Amino acid sequence: MITLGIDVGTSGVKAVLVGDDDRVIGHSSQPLTVSRPHTGWSEQAPEDWWTATCRGLDELKRNHAAELAETAAIGLSGQMHGATLLDAAGIVLRPCMLWNDGRSDIECAELERDWPDLHAVTGNLAMPGFTAPKVLWVKKHEPEVFARVAKVLLPKAYLRYRLSGEYVEDMSDASGTLWLDVGRRRWSEAALAACRLRLDQMPRLVEGSEVAGALSPELAARWGLRRVPLIAGGAGDNAAGAVGVGAVHPGDAFVSLGTSGVLWATTARFAPNPARAVHAFCHAVPGTWHQMGVLLSAAASLAWWAAVSGRHEPELLGEIDPAATTSPVWFAPYLSGDRTPHNDTRVRGGFLGLAGDTTRAHLTLAVLEGVAYALKDAQQALADSGTVLSEAALIGGGARSPLWAQIIADVLGLPLHQVAESELGCALGAARLARMAAGESIAVARPATRLRSFTPRPDRVELHARRHARWQRLYPLARDFAR
Repeated sequence: MITLGIDVGTSGVKAVLVGDDDRVIGHSSQPLTVSRPHTGWSEQAPEDWWTATCRGLDELKRNHAAELAETAAIGLSGQMHGATLLDAAGIVLRPCMLWNDGRSDIECAELERDWPDLHAVTGNLAMPGFTAPKVLWVKKHEPEVFARVAKVLLPKAYLRYRLSGEYVEDMSDASGTLWLDVGRRRWSEAALAACRLRLDQMPRLVEGSEVAGALSPELAARWGLRRVPLIAGGAGDNAAGAVGVGAVHPGDAFVSLGTSGVLWATTARFAPNPARAVHAFCHAVPGTWHQMGVLLSAAASLAWWAAVSGRHEPELLGEIDPAATTSPVWFAPYLSGDRTPHNDTRVRGGFLGLAGDTTRAHLTLAVLEGVAYALKDAQQALADSGTVLSEAALIGGGARSPLWAQIIADVLGLPLHQVAESELGCALGAARLARMAAGESIAVARPATRLRSFTPRPDRVELHARRHARWQRLYPLARDFAR
């Protein structure tokens, strides 16, 4: 069976064509840009997602027409939390406010005040990254837009609408809106009412492995498909990444080094810990949940440093002395604020400890360590809720660096396993969910192929434990300075 996975990311749209045994037949990646019209704002035009998707599938048709023609099912993955607002005619009303948009902190406080059951029902704090506070911001600042809202969609649900004409969302992505009763896996009318919204303004809910519609016949003809493929419910990007590496059983875990950073743990039950800003969401597979600790700037921190220094990332990494134990400089990776454990969109990052003999290599190493220490914060937050990990897969673009992978293994004290096709993890997971929706239930449980493992070095584990305790002093400094 051939399936197609499409991932609407922040920096690009990826499409991967997958055959039996997870064999990648071909893939395409089309870039996207983020608009930041004001400090703390982060937006994209939904039409850009559609244009990039069409370009990607056109490319697959050019390069793999015969295989693409046999596609039986399509799975979707997408960046979470984005508020995509449509009118009654299905027209987008304004640019989508993305997951790392931080303008709605006041609305978060108002939502927590006005709906005391928020934590119990949704299992999460109200954070500016989530969808509900963004819509409340629109209601307050753009009332003429809010008055016309007929549907609120997440990015991949908008793509599904363009592909099929259906308004449908899966449980994992819906968990990040603050409108889902996460334990019961259904929309909460009380949560919607707290935002002056109605149930009919939400998409229909399905599990990620269920059928959620079909590709329109016109688009099937455009891409030369011999039959109209079904479209699976799919998943939010992190849940799709979990499916891609086979993290579907309680205790499974992974670290994602994408634009953002994630420490994921699959759980058998709904296990919220909002006090430590741990995310507790539905998984993309039925009867399963997960916890996440989230960094807003992981690989994005290295990308930022590369742009500022005028060097490509591999060049920067190559300048680091392999014998270097630690950097003499400290880095706080709060370029877009912080989620776990501080839930602070206003804090900003920076370097500390610069000296006359500081080198570019010192600063690069500090960036790698700073992100690793922020992941350690997330690990401690999960541990506070009773989730203790024994090992984890490693996915995302940053996972390609053996140096960074080893640093993170040492800091977390966890064996990490670099897996095949990690840069395609979310799209691959979406393709697996499509295979399940088409009837092959075993596909989702297959673990990814391990390419290399990174074992914590006891002396470095002890060293980084001491350094992490010292590094944690950076957050109060950065927080107070940003105020």
